[in-house]
Amino acid sequence: MAPQQTIPQITASGPKQVTIVEVGPRDGLQNERVRVPTETKARFIEALADAGLTRIEASSFVRPKAIPQLADAEALFGLLKRRPGVRYSALVPNMHGLHRAEEADVRDIAVFTAASDTFVQHNIHMTLEGSLEHFAPIVTEAKGRKMAVRGYVSTVFGCPYEGVVTPEQGIAVAERLFALGVDEVSIGDTIGVATPGDVMRWLRAAENRLPLDKIALHFHDTRGTALANVLIGLEFGIRTFDSTAGGLGGCPFAPGASGNLATEDLLYTLHGLGYDTGVDMDKLIAASQIIAANLDHMLPSRVHQASRVKSCLPVGHL
Repeated sequence: MAPQQTIPQITASGPKQVTIVEVGPRDGLQNERVRVPTETKARFIEALADAGLTRIEASSFVRPKAIPQLADAEALFGLLKRRPGVRYSALVPNMHGLHRAEEADVRDIAVFTAASDTFVQHNIHMTLEGSLEHFAPIVTEAKGRKMAVRGYVSTVFGCPYEGVVTPEQGIAVAERLFALGVDEVSIGDTIGVATPGDVMRWLRAAENRLPLDKIALHFHDTRGTALANVLIGLEFGIRTFDSTAGGLGGCPFAPGASGNLATEDLLYTLHGLGYDTGVDMDKLIAASQIIAANLDHMLPSRVHQASRVKSCLPVGHL
């Protein structure tokens, strides 16, 4: 018998528990061409919770015409069999959306802006500064109603309209969101241009200005660097990462933005490094298969694809 190998940690100290925020039902599905039935979405979300995911972004209370795939938010939350200990969140674009979320008994919401002004204007038709002013009373009311509030900052590493985005731009927006009272800020590589060097430079610039324990990283895998970027985040003590089951998604407002980092691929890497996520891989793959059966393309997750080949044993996990 071969001697047991000790798997090195990316970081020598710090917590070994990593939280995965599953954003597939919202960020993943919003860009899909095929309309997924509400009942299927509910089964998908329930299967994700059964796999051990404790934070699931289920939908968005945007105008139905804006993103038709998510027009069934109220119906979806009404169908969900909510599991104790699981946080089911939704994106909220305005005060009306907040009230819709509250009526659907949603206790976790998210607001969204970007590091580049042009992207904000294309996305929500207001300036960056205007978006922060717009979301201020929404955050205040949500916190007053004891809701958890997350803030998204898109295009932190690059913008499809403006090109390069400096670390200062994204850090300044995150600071403003924390000042509004959000509990956590998700830093997004919306078009998947970030390299590990970019992420390292950003976190070095941010570590003395932002509470990194309240920062999540949200990578798209457009150029195949998402997992390498996660490793840099781990080195800096980041313990919350966004991903989508099967690698679903993209962004309808960001030309060329392919799917998010796949939850299966993230999980495989984290578990291989000795981190604890509380998520069961087999159940996660089964959950992804529920949604895969309703799409017109193969899920891009490499781990998910490998799992469909019965004779393929995962190297390093024997």
